[in-house]
Amino acid sequence: MSHADTTGRAHLKLMIVDDSNIIRRRIERSQQIERLEVVACAANGREAVEMFAKTNPDVVTMDLTMPEMDGVECVEKLVQMRSDVLILVVSALADKATAVEAIEKGANGFLCKPFTDRQLNDALHELLS
Repeated sequence: MSHADTTGRAHLKLMIVDDSNIIRRRIERSQQIERLEVVACAANGREAVEMFAKTNPDVVTMDLTMPEMDGVECVEKLVQMRSDVLILVVSALADKATAVEAIEKGANGFLCKPFTDRQLNDALHELLS
């Protein structure tokens, strides 16, 4: 059962996946979409799959280059678990080809690192609209 906010829209659950603790904290601090609530953070794809199964987030920010399981494989697994999950790939422009691959596997958008708070929020707004 999801809680509706004052506008009557349901709250959405957000999971942040990045092997950098700094980036994870930054996304958590910077995202300003009221109906998005951070329910999980993961440092690699394997952890992300475990956390996803436990918390069932609606939205995921996904790094591509991580140990143990990379972002592309992780995107594929999350989409198999829940086809309507919204995934925003957050990665360096050098990984553009990999980002395209992630989008082919079911990711919904791409945000280039380094990013500003505004770019993050714009990308999340776009993802949710």
